Amino acid sequence: MQFCTACGAAAGAAAAVPPAYPPVQPPAAQPQSGASALKIVLTIVAVFVGLGILAAGAFGFFVWRVAHSIHVAGNGSQVTLNTPQGKISANEAEDLSAADLGTDIYPGAEPGKGGMRMTLPSGSMVSAVYVTSDSKDQVVAFYKNRFGANGSSFDSVSGSVLTLKKSEQESVVVTVTGNSPEYNGKTQIHIMHTTATKSS
Repeated sequence: MQFCTACGAAAGAAAAVPPAYPPVQPPAAQPQSGASALKIVLTIVAVFVGLGILAAGAFGFFVWRVAHSIHVAGNGSQVTLNTPQGKISANEAEDLSAADLGTDIYPGAEPGKGGMRMTLPSGSMVSAVYVTSDSKDQVVAFYKNRFGANGSSFDSVSGSVLTLKKSEQESVVVTVTGNSPEYNGKTQIHIMHTTATKSS
């Protein structure tokens, strides 16, 4: 106030008045403990390491069981794999009959690479490759005639797939590829005969 409220005389500068209460200091922030965070991180790391050790042990046991239950015999051209569930044999030059393949072998065709015979509790599969100098169309016409009305086919420029469903458990698939680069431009015939123990 610049004037006295009683007489109106000018008053001097007001004296500084000390505050009624001392200034309140905000509470100091408590430093967070890094020890508890470190313990949590180390616990998580230990859990993951333990799970990794258990997984590695389980995988090692699985590999050991597989290695002791599967027996492989043969050389480079013929391999036989015996498992508790069945037998698989691969032979480059296995002599298969028409009964094995479920259909006739194309006349004059020579065995190619990739013969296989597999026998499992769920069924069996016989597969073979043959090569001929005849054209793709000649081979396709031969198998279409053999399969008759029960057969079906899918044709393309380079190949054809012919399917014969003999029953609910048995089928034959013949794949014919013309100008095969693997066999110097000859026609390749792949026959696969599958038999299931139960109807699909």
